[in-house]
Amino acid sequence: MKNVIANTDWFLLGSAIAISLLGLITMYGFGDDSQFSSRQLIWLSLGVFVFFFASTIDFRFLRRTSVVVFVYSIAIFLLLLLFSIGSVFQGSSRWIDFGFFALQPAEVAKLALIILLAKYFSRRHIEIAHFRHIIVSGAYALIIFVLLFLQPDFGSGLIILGLWGGVILISGIPPKRLVVLVGIGLIAASFLWFFGLADYQKARVVSFLHPLADIQGAGYNAFQSTVAVGSGGILGKGIGYGTQSRLQFLPEYQTDFIFAAFAEEWGMGGAILLLALFAVIFWRIAENARIGATNFETLFILGVGVLILIHVSVHVGMNVGLLPITGTTLPFMSYGGSHMLVGYLSLGIINAMRRYSRVVHEDEKHEVVGIS
Repeated sequence: MKNVIANTDWFLLGSAIAISLLGLITMYGFGDDSQFSSRQLIWLSLGVFVFFFASTIDFRFLRRTSVVVFVYSIAIFLLLLLFSIGSVFQGSSRWIDFGFFALQPAEVAKLALIILLAKYFSRRHIEIAHFRHIIVSGAYALIIFVLLFLQPDFGSGLIILGLWGGVILISGIPPKRLVVLVGIGLIAASFLWFFGLADYQKARVVSFLHPLADIQGAGYNAFQSTVAVGSGGILGKGIGYGTQSRLQFLPEYQTDFIFAAFAEEWGMGGAILLLALFAVIFWRIAENARIGATNFETLFILGVGVLILIHVSVHVGMNVGLLPITGTTLPFMSYGGSHMLVGYLSLGIINAMRRYSRVVHEDEKHEVVGIS
């Protein structure tokens, strides 16, 4: 355990904990009757425990194909299980309720896909120019996307596709292949619009293009979120004085709109602080990827970074009115046990990989991160 403590990336862990504490403080200000902060404190404590427990494990076993297939199969099984025993909330079946804990399989699926793609491209990154590898890897992601889409959980489905695209990019896809992928993506988006999206999902996209056209209907959430962020000003209204969340004008203020609730109370200064903490996480992820023992470790670590980046970009974007409302959480900050535990588990795996990372010579320290 002493070796784990000495080898811990405290900048990585400390930034994640700081973000979680900012979320806890924001939830505590929702009111005396709110149970969010007390429950979230439990999830944070468990998350830190998971981080250190994972840090003691030698994750080189994840390089084995049999292990990767097993992890991916478990994720698919949990997603399929939702259709029979999933708990329905607001028309969507996203959780498996165990009584004391409600598991969101989508979070497990995201981590499983990172492991699978890291394994797949760690052996084939030189052959990435062959389109068949893009198709095969895309098929793995598409299976998860379809299962999420049918729940329906369109937001998580889009993140899965974004995660696959991000890993493809860092694996070194040729520009010509990238153009083809964009074209396929546009065709798929058109197909989804006419044959796949439900009316309420189309309404969200329309409200994004014309946010003030129906502020009492489809554009209500986006309007209230931008009001909350804008009303915070430079220094915010103060902890516990966020009217949009306390008076419940802002829906799902503890999860999908935690950034708006935070920005209302902490202002632009607080928002900059929060984004700076995420910037530290991205910096440490890049540094740990640079010293990855093999291509697998490098791709896995960068894959976690891509996932966090997508979540932050989409969450903040939809909270300030730049992106459609998709119901996306903010890593380490939004209320919930599944994404909190999986998030700290991901960082714990990265921290564990530091123990068998390659030695970087002094003349390499200023080089750009890349996959050898």
